[in-house]
Amino acid sequence: MRKKTVSSILAVLFLFSTYSLTLGAEVIKLKFANYSPPMHMNSTIMAKYCEELNKKLAGKVEITHYTGGTLLNGPKMAAGVSTGIADIGLSHTAYSRGRFPASEIFELPIGIPSGWVGTRVANDFHNKFNLKEWDAYHPLMFSTSPPNVLQTISKQVRTLDDLRGMKIRGTGRVGDIVKNLGAVPIPVETPDLYEGMKRGVCEGSFLPLEVLKSLKIAEIEKYVTATWKIGAANAFYVVMNKQKWNSLHPDVQKIISDFSADFIPGWGVEWNKVDIEGRDFFTKLGGKVISLSDAESARWVSAIEPMFGDFKKDLVSKGFTAGEVDNMIRYVKERIDYWKAQEKVQKVPTAYQY
Repeated sequence: MRKKTVSSILAVLFLFSTYSLTLGAEVIKLKFANYSPPMHMNSTIMAKYCEELNKKLAGKVEITHYTGGTLLNGPKMAAGVSTGIADIGLSHTAYSRGRFPASEIFELPIGIPSGWVGTRVANDFHNKFNLKEWDAYHPLMFSTSPPNVLQTISKQVRTLDDLRGMKIRGTGRVGDIVKNLGAVPIPVETPDLYEGMKRGVCEGSFLPLEVLKSLKIAEIEKYVTATWKIGAANAFYVVMNKQKWNSLHPDVQKIISDFSADFIPGWGVEWNKVDIEGRDFFTKLGGKVISLSDAESARWVSAIEPMFGDFKKDLVSKGFTAGEVDNMIRYVKERIDYWKAQEKVQKVPTAYQY
C-alpha cells in the first residue's frame, strides 16, 4: 500500500511538473523592431501598442519593443523581419526602394494633406489591392506621415528658382521629388539628420513638420516653405514575419488582428498632433513659415507631374498593367478626397488649413 501511495504521489508530481513546463513553453516571445528614436511618436505610440496588446494576449504572447534601431535600422527592417531577426518591424518603404514598389504610391506628390488622412487611405489601399509584394510578411498596420514640406537651414526658398542646386535630404521617391524640383537629393536616415546638417551634409530637408520638434531639427533649420499641396508622404508599415504569424494559434491571431485594426485611427490622430506640435515648436524658436502663392504652387505641382509617368513605367516593368496602375492612382486620390472630408466632419485638428 505504501509503495502504491508513493508511486501515485510521484506520478502526480511528474504530471504537475510536466504541466508547469508546458505552461511555460506556451508563452511566445516576440521581438518588435522599430528604427525610430525612443522619444519619437512612432516609438511612444508603438510602446503603447505593445503594452496594451500584451495585456489582451494575457500571457500567451509577450512582445518586447526595441527602439532606436537597436535591433534593426530603417533600411534593414524589411529584410530583417523576413529572415526572422525581428518578428515584427516598423519602417517605411523609402528605406527599401523597389521592394514594395506599388506601395511607394504614397511617396508620390499625390495630395496627402495630413497623417490622419494618409493613414486612413493607406489602409484602404492595402485592403483593396492585397498586393503580392507583401506576401513574405503578414501586414498588421499601414500609415503615412504628414506631408513632407521643404525645410531649410539658412536660405529662404520662395520660388523654384531659389531651390535650384540646393542639397536637400530626401529618400526613395521623396528624393525624386527633390530632384524634379531642381535640388540635389541627399539620402540621410532621419535619426542621423541632425548631425548631418551640423556637418553641412545637406542644406535642408523634405520632411513633415513633426521632425522639427521630435528630432530637434528646429534648432538648426530656420525656414519652412509650405509645400504641402504637393502632398507626398512617407509610407509606413508594421509587418510580422510570415512564418511566425502562421505558427500562432488562430485565437491569438484574431486578438492581434482586431487590436491592430482598432489601433490604426489613433495612429493617424497622433501624426496630426505631432505635426501641429512641430510647427508650433518651430515658430516659438523664431522659425519662419513661407507661404506660396497659388501661381507659385502651380509651378511646383507642374514640376513634379512627370513622376506619375515614371511610376507607371516602373510598375509596368514589374508586371503591372498600365490600367492597374491608373486604377491605383485614381483610387488613392478618391480616398484622399473622402477622408479629407471626414477629417473635417470629425473635427480632427490639422497643421494646415485646406
